[in-house]
Amino acid sequence: MDNRSNTIAGWVLFAGIVALGAIIVTGEYFDHELDSCESGDGYCPSYVADATGTPADSGEPEQPIAFYLATADAARGEKAFAQCKACHAIAPGGANGIGPNLYDTMGKPIAGHAGFAYSSALSGIGGTWGWDNMSDWLASPSGFASGTAMKFAGIKDPQNRADMLLYLNQMSASPLAVPPPPPPAEEGEDAAVPEDQVGVLEEGTGNVVESVDGGVDVPEAE
Repeated sequence: MDNRSNTIAGWVLFAGIVALGAIIVTGEYFDHELDSCESGDGYCPSYVADATGTPADSGEPEQPIAFYLATADAARGEKAFAQCKACHAIAPGGANGIGPNLYDTMGKPIAGHAGFAYSSALSGIGGTWGWDNMSDWLASPSGFASGTAMKFAGIKDPQNRADMLLYLNQMSASPLAVPPPPPPAEEGEDAAVPEDQVGVLEEGTGNVVESVDGGVDVPEAE
């Protein structure tokens, strides 16, 4: 009886060692795969960045999408679209799947692909897909159309979104013109005085007074 118990205990211990080894090996493999973002061409899809804990943004304020389109790459966007293929086709005449076929989407009516039953949350938006609203949709489908049936967390990195947008636009019978990047901010523009502080008299100086039209006058020296 003791021998049998010892045998069972030995097999249980052996199985535990094998399982632990498998976990370690698997973890090392996937860590290596996910860390691949740190090498190569520098491209790191947002879904990989999220998995590895890589910050999706640098803390800088997000620019208009036209800013990121200036350095976007449709080839990178095609790679990123791999995460969408489980639900979407993107080919001329492609069948609808869980989601609609996304070929020829840019510049076309929102929720307008023939033969697909869209949720009322999206079909009620109206308008056509352009650069800005498609960027907003890709950033957060639920934020763009509350109650949408599309269960996708979104692409937080604006450069990744720009890559995807460029690829979607390329996969079209009549691609939209890519907007030019916004002009750089004028020097000192960030230091503009807020409207609610215009004309406030600096205590004890008397140097600034509010003009009739809401501007700021500096009185001449006596």
